[in-house]
Order: sequence, then C-alpha cells, then structure tokens
Amino acid sequence: MAKLYHVPLSPFCRKVRLSLAEKKIECELVEERYWEQEADFLRRNPAGKVPVLRIDNKTMSESAAICEWLEEKYPEPSLLPRSPDARYEVRRLVAWFDDKFHHEVTSKLLYERVNKKIMKAGFPDSSNVKAGAKAIKYHLDYMAWLLDHRRWLAGDVMTLADFAAAAHLSSLDYISDVDWNRSAVVKDWYAKIKSRPAFRSILADQIPGFPQPAHYADLDF
Repeated sequence: MAKLYHVPLSPFCRKVRLSLAEKKIECELVEERYWEQEADFLRRNPAGKVPVLRIDNKTMSESAAICEWLEEKYPEPSLLPRSPDARYEVRRLVAWFDDKFHHEVTSKLLYERVNKKIMKAGFPDSSNVKAGAKAIKYHLDYMAWLLDHRRWLAGDVMTLADFAAAAHLSSLDYISDVDWNRSAVVKDWYAKIKSRPAFRSILADQIPGFPQPAHYADLDF
C-alpha cells in the first residue's frame, strides 16, 4: 500500500490526497511534523517539506511532480486533458494556486493562524492576515470569471486545476476564511467538488486545538 507523509491542512498534501483518492489508489496517511526536521524525514526528503509519497518502492516529493507521475502511471480517471493547449491551461492554473494564491492568501491566513500555533512560532502577524483577507477577494473574483465562461476552472471537465484550487480553499474553509457568499458560481463549483467521494477523507480531518466549523463537512452548505 502507498504511504503519504503529510500535514492535514497542507494544500499541497491535500492536492495529492485528492489525486490518489480520485484514482482509487489506497494510501496510508502518516502525519509528519516536518518543521522538527527529524533525521528519518530528511532522509525521505532532504528539502524537509511535505508531501512525501512512498509508492511502488519509490519515494517522491514535490506535489506537482507527484501528481503528474500519478497521471502518467495511473491515467484513469484522467485529471489532465489530452490536447497540449488544454494541458497547458491546467498546468497554468495549478501553478496559479500553488504559487500566487499560496503566496498571497494561504501563507497569510492559514500559516499565520494555524501553523504558527502548531509550530509554537509566535502569534499571527495582523498585517499578513489583513493582506490575505484582502487578496482572497481578488482570487475568488478571478475564479468566478473563469467559471462564468467554463463548466470547471480549466474547461469543460474536472481536472487537476480544480483539485489544486479546492485543496487551498478547503484548508482555508476549515478556519472559516472563505466568504462563499461572494460568488454563487464559485460556491456551486465548490459544492460539486466537495461532494465527490475523493473529498471524504479531507472532510473528516480534525485538527487538535482547531475545532472543525459546523459548515465544513456540510455538502449543502
């Protein structure tokens, strides 16, 4: 069985978890306190980051590379379209969420409010929290624009781009930092993806010291 070393609210780990679950690949989840930089973990990934996937006698790191490998090794159901242009758009949006959204929103909200407490790294920086709360509005509006023109974020079918976005937003939703009333089309998109069987384990996550909000696992939120 595959083994994923992860942190429950990490959007990068969640993206890999969603890919594994969508492809029905059984996987044992092992919570990893990567910030403690233990020798065993550094042997698995000298970069000292999660996720790390152990599968087929291989140890893999970097979420984007892991997801692309899964797509090539286990192509059904597909999370990447066949045409080069469509694949480009999926990859562009995955990078958008894992780079721009992460830098402007996730690192400012989730990391300040949750990671600092868990890591005992001090109190949240209020200026970062304010910046993240402002930036997420822009990103939700951009998603709404995309979804006004497409059925899913990258086109007519669900792809890895949707999982990348949902991974970040579900982590932020756990701490009630997403205004779902800002856009009906984004809320409907999230309800669709949240109802997929692949999302079940993510909706079951419980973070000690951070109670799951009442709406978090509600499919009719």
